[in-house]
Amino acid sequence: MSDSCCGTTAIEIEQFTTAQQTAPGVTGLPVVVIGAGPVGLAAAARLAERGIDFLLLEAGDRVAASIAQWGHVRVFSPWKYNIDAAARRLLEADGWSEPDPEWLPTGAELIDDYLAPLAELFGDRMRLGATVSAISRLGYDRVRTAGREQAPFLIRLADGTELQARTVIDASGTYTSPNVLGASGLPAHGEGEVFVDHALPDVLGADRDRYEGKRVLVVGAGHSAATTLLALAELDDTPITWAIRAGNATRTYGGGDADALPARGALGTRLRAHVESGRIQLLTGFFTHRVNATDQGVEVISRDPSGHEQTVTVDRIVSATGYRPDHSIASELRLDLDPVLGSTRALAPLIDPNQHSCGTVPAHGVDELAHPEPGYYAVGVKSYGRAPTFLMATGYEQVRSVVAAIAGDWEAAREVRFDLPETGVCSSNLAEAQEQRVGLATGISGGLLSTPLPLATVSASAQGGCCG
Repeated sequence: MSDSCCGTTAIEIEQFTTAQQTAPGVTGLPVVVIGAGPVGLAAAARLAERGIDFLLLEAGDRVAASIAQWGHVRVFSPWKYNIDAAARRLLEADGWSEPDPEWLPTGAELIDDYLAPLAELFGDRMRLGATVSAISRLGYDRVRTAGREQAPFLIRLADGTELQARTVIDASGTYTSPNVLGASGLPAHGEGEVFVDHALPDVLGADRDRYEGKRVLVVGAGHSAATTLLALAELDDTPITWAIRAGNATRTYGGGDADALPARGALGTRLRAHVESGRIQLLTGFFTHRVNATDQGVEVISRDPSGHEQTVTVDRIVSATGYRPDHSIASELRLDLDPVLGSTRALAPLIDPNQHSCGTVPAHGVDELAHPEPGYYAVGVKSYGRAPTFLMATGYEQVRSVVAAIAGDWEAAREVRFDLPETGVCSSNLAEAQEQRVGLATGISGGLLSTPLPLATVSASAQGGCCG
């Protein structure tokens, strides 16, 4: 494993074999892809191009159901960096016209203009409303070894249906498993007894009545928090409190005018202006410990490691504290998870947010994603565990590599790279012109739709993790 571009020392990690021979018991079975978001659909496109049979399972009632939850949010990077190459080829062959490559799409536009048309090409090979509740090996629990690799995967759905597969690509994401509001990784006392909204409510649209004129607390230091705070600032008579654990908000403000993505830099610049003007009250060193429902509102109490307490009383709480993976559906598979991040152990040192921002994560593929359970791959944001350094382009490269390996094309599988420019992908003129037309471009927690860039003009200490 090569050294990181941040100059950290290479770490030797035990490697598991990823070679697969088509066992007699799995001949004729499809590859099952879990999750019809951008990365899952890209996996399906790669499988389709290589002529490999597949079945795509989506828990939601529509394509990219998680993205639909933040469809009102505009992303940092333009269309030309948000479309998988194989997906583009399939769509263009069907007569699809690519959106303006320089336009910064919203989540809704990503679905309507790209993901939904792509899903239509797969016909009955995609099933909606198909929630996977468990994955195992047919006739094998996690303990039994002899003959295990020749047994097909058994996939059980929430409605009791059982399917078999030769390989499983799990792109189910983390959106449905947000981090808790409380500090120290534990729920705050009373957290389950009050309503807590999670990242990116539509405060200027569908959710406006819930927030306008209310006292609102936003907890979190990433781009999701910044996006919500800027939207709340547009509401009249809406007092806003922003709580972060850090001693200052430098990490959230980012590089400002020096950011290689001007839309992202503008996010931090405008947020700082609201804090300095007093429109947003910033509470630093805030470690949410207890939440109490009172006659005056919801009392939120912070207790820092020294025992010092702060209290704020509000009407609404938005928890923008990130996400974590839920590996419970694969509990009967043999996974080798990093004890810190919950990614594979081979991937963990490449994505560790203590060492990397999203712009410095090296390209990686099937070898870094392999588990002791041959044929099971978690890809996309789920593969990163708790690391907030994931990018959609990373996921596209992951599934390209994995599908090449499934096809037996190991040369292509192991030739992993990011083919991106060395400079920013958005021009200042583009960001400014588009803001005049449709408003500020914003990002989502985890940096799902940002573009990996070596932000040479901004130090890591100044910008923090670019994915929040």
